[in-house]
Amino acid sequence: MSASLLSQLFTNLPFDWEWLPQPSYLVGGAVRDRLLGRTSDYLDLDFVLPEKAVETARAIAKHYKAGFVLLDAQRQIARVVFKNATVDFALQEGATLETDLQRRDFTINAIAYNPHTQELIDPLQGYTDLQQHLLRMVSPANLQDDPLRLLRGYRQAAQLDFALEPNTRAIIRQLAPLIGQVAAERVRVELGYLLNSDRGTVWLQTAGEDGLLAPWFPSATRSHLEQLLKVDSATATLSSVFPQLVRELSQPVRNTIKTSWLGIAKLTCLVPANSATAEIELDKLAYSRAEIKAVTITLQLLPQLQAKSPIQMTLADQYFFFRAAGVVFPVIAILAVVRGMSIDSLSSFIHRYLNPKDPVAHPTPILTGNDLMKALKLSPSPLVGEMLLQIQLAQIQGKISTVEEAIAFAAKRLESV
Repeated sequence: MSASLLSQLFTNLPFDWEWLPQPSYLVGGAVRDRLLGRTSDYLDLDFVLPEKAVETARAIAKHYKAGFVLLDAQRQIARVVFKNATVDFALQEGATLETDLQRRDFTINAIAYNPHTQELIDPLQGYTDLQQHLLRMVSPANLQDDPLRLLRGYRQAAQLDFALEPNTRAIIRQLAPLIGQVAAERVRVELGYLLNSDRGTVWLQTAGEDGLLAPWFPSATRSHLEQLLKVDSATATLSSVFPQLVRELSQPVRNTIKTSWLGIAKLTCLVPANSATAEIELDKLAYSRAEIKAVTITLQLLPQLQAKSPIQMTLADQYFFFRAAGVVFPVIAILAVVRGMSIDSLSSFIHRYLNPKDPVAHPTPILTGNDLMKALKLSPSPLVGEMLLQIQLAQIQGKISTVEEAIAFAAKRLESV
């Protein structure tokens, strides 16, 4: 693709090129993605300026009434935040643009574009690697300077559907222990894409085989890594039988947490079976309490399901299982299939979970604690909670179905206390 054709792809810029001093260079992922024909409604642009990077950013933000953030005063890096774009401006590192590009991670990210001259600057032949769908390092020293780039290579290979150049992968294997020096929050971001993407699973397994997961998941063996692919396989099988369950697996744990339930299933494959130890590992990676709780609940309940299948459980057993599992149930179900349970053996359980009116999986209490205390003249105490539980169990077993029956049932049990 020529530089002039590249310019035609930038039609939804949040500001006019004329605000940029000459020379200015668009670099990194935005150039790479446009050369690949990849577009997005939300732009993430990076500019390198030989001088006045912060001043330019501030002027653009003021004129367009956009957000302005000074990211690094010493290195002269600033950000302008528009409604549909984030634009970073950085002072050029080194005496020339070529020197700046030489400091980047991979050749495909070391291509620059001058919007004023429509010139494409590619000193490292990154465009050739783009055409060959190849991820090649700029230098081992660059990877060593920021070890997160080691894992980022696998994430970008997954994201772009590229291959890692053999020598690059060999160097990453050698440097893999350095990933343990990176801040946990940064590592977790890269893991997030690999965990949540179907294309990322193979690369997550590959990253594990190449030693990039060992510092953070010391208990993950080859068997653990192989389970990652089995999760995707089980998901594909379940999608034809229980599509609603698989749709739930694709949802985020919470609106504020990007990890999907399927990502939680894969994350569970990487940690030890002991939930306390798993919690320690995940806490070191700065996972949220919601994500850690989802994994530990899965680790605690999965052995129960493997030891006693649904058809062997009483209604009370099933009630307690669903109460403990809650919204984590789809994760437990998918991993049960991964661990060898047949879909047929889980079918009744899954049907219960997917039916919002099922009295065992989603019980609706007949009465509240206040109702019970008022009817039987009870004071607040643990006894009230225990009576409500017994009423709930009697309800799912078909022994009671009305408020009157529930109160009579509780009164009779009180007589024997």
